[in-house]
Amino acid sequence: METRELVGRLQAVVGAEHVVYLPEDLIVFERDASIDAQLPAAVVFPRTTAEVSEILAVAGELKVPVVPKGAGTGLSGGAVPEENGILLSVSRMRDILEIDEENRTALVEPGVVNLELSSEVKHLGLYYAPDPSSQYACTLGGNVAENSGGAHCLRYGCTINHVLGLEVVFPGGEVAWIGGKAPDAPGYDLMSAIIGSEGTMGVVTKILVKLLPIPEAVETYLAIFESVPDACEAVSSIIGNGIIPAALEIMDQVVTRAIEEAHHVGYPYDAGGVLIIEIDGMQEELDEQREAILSLCREARAREIRVAQTAAEREIVWKGRKGAIGALGRLAPNYYIQDCVVPRTKLPEIMRFVEDVAERHDIIIANVFHAGDGNLHPNLLFDVRDSDQVRRVITAGEEIISACIDAGGSLSGEHGIGTEKQEYMDWLYSEEDLEAMRKLKRAFDPDWLFNPTKVFPTGEGPHAAKIHIGKAPVHATAAAVWK
Repeated sequence: METRELVGRLQAVVGAEHVVYLPEDLIVFERDASIDAQLPAAVVFPRTTAEVSEILAVAGELKVPVVPKGAGTGLSGGAVPEENGILLSVSRMRDILEIDEENRTALVEPGVVNLELSSEVKHLGLYYAPDPSSQYACTLGGNVAENSGGAHCLRYGCTINHVLGLEVVFPGGEVAWIGGKAPDAPGYDLMSAIIGSEGTMGVVTKILVKLLPIPEAVETYLAIFESVPDACEAVSSIIGNGIIPAALEIMDQVVTRAIEEAHHVGYPYDAGGVLIIEIDGMQEELDEQREAILSLCREARAREIRVAQTAAEREIVWKGRKGAIGALGRLAPNYYIQDCVVPRTKLPEIMRFVEDVAERHDIIIANVFHAGDGNLHPNLLFDVRDSDQVRRVITAGEEIISACIDAGGSLSGEHGIGTEKQEYMDWLYSEEDLEAMRKLKRAFDPDWLFNPTKVFPTGEGPHAAKIHIGKAPVHATAAAVWK
């Protein structure tokens, strides 16, 4: 298949202005928020489900791989294009199609930005609960692909807990609706197979989500500790005493200092670790929880506990947390973020291990994570132009992943597998487990065209082999894309 033929077929579907194919233009689309990169043959921007269907029919006929992409905020390489493939962007599909106030649902297109939905229904006293840190930019289609979580998924759950139905275009162009407003539909739970499948089975073109009533009352606390393990112990104590806050978020000193230099939100510069605690619900419920939480934090050696007195103060606390990853750009040009999950009681042990890894490999690791879920986010900071740093970072990352699995944990809590963790899948699953997953993918995608080189291990070795050290070599071959 020549690229000229592919581009011509795509232009016939969406118009010439909605297909990108020149090498110098494709560079903009070579990556998501991970550290891998690859140029596609073309990027196409459909506006309707019918156009998506036609595009996938063309891809199936020409046997061209397809990678769906939302805002590109994914952190595991799931939206990195395939060589000589189609990158299908849903950025033009951004309408909120229906808001059903009585049933508390919304029907949206996949390009709708996460936070925009809550803003749109706020006047009705409603909101959409899943809140990834990138919610100012990430799209609901991408959230579905990765089963995204967020700071408040401790109490409210991840994306899968808030999606009622999906319109999906499968390989070849077949359009199907799965799920719906009525709960507990009979038959196979195909929706759960699609959510979190990282674009390996189909393209989601409509999403029916739940809306929740805005809580009557919200309280936010900032507990300050001398160490991250102490903050972790406070988390275990709070939940162990039967209290499930809306959010329990921990940041270490590396992160809080970077945030202070970037945003000046008032985090203590000398704290070893800080714990953000948020509770919400009926005011009576909060009154019962407040003193118990503050007491448990003091027992865990919190040196200070600040209580946000106003909505503006709460917003400042969260501004820092939501801006944490961006602030790390002040410390290094690149970061390699892990997304493992461990039982909460293992958090102090694992965080001490992460500190040891950073010291042994002489790297900076910045920790900001969803402590209530045991979902770690060690950010290994480095410069991709330094091959020695890259190797040390990858080795350190592997050690952290291995330790989390040994502790009874998992590879990913919300970022997905993509390219960054696919070679570690057999650390967690047997070959029989993986083959069962492959059979499910083949049932939807028999030609293996949808995001074909992601999620499953390839046997090519550790992730380090896939990182473009010093440069992105795909640039050197860009001229060869148009042939």
